[in-house]
Order: sequence, then C-alpha cells, then structure tokens
Amino acid sequence: MSTFSDFGLIASLQRTLNDKNLKKPTEVQERIIPLMLANKSVVGIAETGSGKTLAYALPILHTLKALEAQGNPVTQEATPRAIIMVPTRELGDQIAKVLKTFTHDTRLRVRSALGGVPLEQARRNVTGVFEILLATPGRIVQLMKQKLIHLDDVQILIYDEADQMMDENFKSDSNMIAEACPDELLLGLFSATVNESVQELMDNLFAKANVIYTAGSGKTVKTLTTRNLTVKDGERWPVLARVLDQPMEGGTIIFTNTREQCDRLAKMLTENGFHFGLYRGDMDKVERRRTFEKFRKGDLDLLISTDLASRGLDVDNIDRVINYHL
Repeated sequence: MSTFSDFGLIASLQRTLNDKNLKKPTEVQERIIPLMLANKSVVGIAETGSGKTLAYALPILHTLKALEAQGNPVTQEATPRAIIMVPTRELGDQIAKVLKTFTHDTRLRVRSALGGVPLEQARRNVTGVFEILLATPGRIVQLMKQKLIHLDDVQILIYDEADQMMDENFKSDSNMIAEACPDELLLGLFSATVNESVQELMDNLFAKANVIYTAGSGKTVKTLTTRNLTVKDGERWPVLARVLDQPMEGGTIIFTNTREQCDRLAKMLTENGFHFGLYRGDMDKVERRRTFEKFRKGDLDLLISTDLASRGLDVDNIDRVINYHL
C-alpha cells in the first residue's frame, strides 16, 4: 500500500485523512491496517512515534461503522463493541484526541473510563449507548464488578503500550477483561518493546495473531545523539548542573529511578534556582496533568519524572533527555 486511499476505508475516514493531509501510511500502519480490516488479530512491535495509534484506530472505526451500515448498530446501553486498554490516563487522553479527530465525521461514540479521574465521573461516562470504550484495565474491572458495563458484545480488544500494562495488577485485570469478552474476538497488541510479560501474552492470548516487527523496533532514532558522562564518587549534581547550563531550544526531561530520587533532585534544583515541573505517579492527578500540558506546550522547559513519562506520550519540543540514575 502506497497511500491511505489504497486501504478501501469508508469515505468519511478518507475525507478526514485528506483534510489532515495524511496521505502515506507509516510502516506499522501499512502492515497492520490490512490485517485488521481482514479481521485478523495482530501484534505490532514498533518504536515510539511510529503511528501505532492510527494503525488500530482506523480499522476499528471502519469496522464498527460498516456494521452500522449493514443494519447492525449498537443498541444496548453500556455495551461497547470495541475496547482500547491503556496503562495511564495521560496516554488515554492522547488517544482520545486522535479518535475525536476522526469521529467528528465518522459518527461513532467514544467513552473514557480512565484511572486518575473520580469513579463517579467514569460511571457517568459509560451510561447510554456507545461504540468504543477507552479505559485503563483497573477501571474497567471496577465497572464490571458493579455491573455498570457489559462486555458481551465486544468484537475488538486492543492492548496499547502493553509492556507498560503488564505488572501483576494490570495482568490480572487484563486477563479478567479478555475472559469476559466473547470468544470470537479481534485482538490487537501494540508495544515498543517485548518484555517477559508481553512475550507471555504473545505466547498465550495472541498465539494465533500475526506478529509484526517494524524495521525501527528496538532501535534508536537516527537523529539521536548520546553522551555518557563520568560521575566521580557518586557526585551527580555538579555534572548535571554543567549540562543544564548548556542552553537548548526545546525542553529537557530528567528521569530518576524512584520517587525519593526525584524528591532529592527537585530539592537540589530548587536550591540552585532552576524552574521545573514534577511528573510522577503519586502526585495529584489534576496537578500532574496540568504540569505535563505546560511542558508539552513549551511553557515549561524542564520536567523531572520517574519512568511514568518514559513511554507512549507525544511531546514535540523535547531536545534533551537525561537519565540521572542508571
């Protein structure tokens, strides 16, 4: 396939692609979209920024709208036909924006039930009739146990950023969700890396899926330059201070391994007059989201984070990434 028009997508999707000047699919889109349109389960291992979201979003929207056109619309309340599971609210918000771009013309309803928002809000979101549920696994399980959502009509189940989703809690929740769906299910798993838990999923639930590795999977981008700096006697701060004194046009993100390390670094930065934002899992969710949006828009030049921000989030203005602890 050389262009999106070669996929045979419904007219409304093609119009939106044209309006957004999206002509040529990326490698993962070119290889995944025809398989999903043919109702074949897939595993897509591709680097961050390769277009994985659109690779599954377009087939989902096409398939659900085609069912509606055939006289088989969704009619039951709180009974989605497609579920997209994500590890974090931030990634969910990002995917929701992509879906909204296409559902404006392709009239399908997307509802979110993400961790980090009040349960009551999630309860309200899943009332009524809708086609697509975008949610974190733990929140789906909560709603299932309270019989606020029903998975007996799910036809498509997507695991996005699966390697970030497969700790023990996520794993048990994800398995419960998959078991609650019908046996005839179109499955999609998308990830930038294959860790032990993802491999276990690929060997079991996705054993019959078509596995796609893109040429760039597992590789660093060509424009990336790496530097290894020597730290003597564990004194990291003087080395970091010299690096931060070097001006950059875009933003800088610094990763620490733990929350405690994050706090210690924040204290050093504050004492030395640096303006920065914190982004970590135990923060107030509203504050964390506000900080991330400032960084994304370029209103904040320096972000300190644990690995929460390490994958799946789309930020254009980052020029420097520092791993403070290795």
